[in-house]
Amino acid sequence: MERIICLTIGYVFGLFQTGYLIGKLNHIDIRKQGSGNAGSTNALRVMGIKAGLLTLLGDCMKCVLAVLVCRAVFGGSHADELPLLTLYAGVGATLGHNFPFWLKFKGGKGIAVLGAVYLTTNPWMTLSGIIVFVGIVAITRYVSAGSLAVSLLYPIEVIVLGQMGRIDMSAPLLYEMYALAIFIFALAWWRHRANIVRLIHGEENKFGSKKETL
Repeated sequence: MERIICLTIGYVFGLFQTGYLIGKLNHIDIRKQGSGNAGSTNALRVMGIKAGLLTLLGDCMKCVLAVLVCRAVFGGSHADELPLLTLYAGVGATLGHNFPFWLKFKGGKGIAVLGAVYLTTNPWMTLSGIIVFVGIVAITRYVSAGSLAVSLLYPIEVIVLGQMGRIDMSAPLLYEMYALAIFIFALAWWRHRANIVRLIHGEENKFGSKKETL
C-alpha cells in the first residue's frame, strides 16, 4: 500500500506541466510549437532561455516536492525502506510528467524529472549525471544523446551503490529498487525511440535547432 501511495503522490505532482503552463501564460500551446514536446528544451527553443530555465526548474521541483512529501509521511514508520519508497515517488512523478491525463497523456520525456530523481537518490550522483550530460551534449551537440546517456547511467549507479552497501536496505528491497531504476531507464529510452532512430541514421537535430526535445 505504501508503494501505491508514493507512486500516486508522485504522479499527482508530476501532473504540473511547467512548460505547458508557461506557454499558456505567453498565449502559446507548446505542444503545437517546435517539436511539440512539453519539456524544457522545447520551451527553451520556442519561448527563450528564461522560459526554458523556469520549465527545467519546475519539472525538477515537482519531483523533489513529491519525494519530500513521501519522506514526511513515511519517514518515521518506514525508515528501513525509505530509499525505495521515495524512488516510487520519483517514478510516479516521471509518469505524471510524461503522461498527464489532463493533457491527453501528452507530456514531456522525463529527463528533467530524472535530474531530480538523481538528486533525491544520492546528491553525489547528481554531479556525475550533470558531468555526463553536459560533456556528451558539448561534444556531440545532441541533447538526446546526453539524455540517453544519463538515463542509462542512473540504474548503473544505483546498482553499484547498492552493491557497495551505500544504500541502507535489505537485499529484497534493493533488488526492487534496481528494478525501478531499470524501469526509469527503459521508459526514457522508449520515449526517445524516434530520437534513437534519427541518431542511428545521422538525421538527429543538433542543439540549436528547433526540434530536438528533452
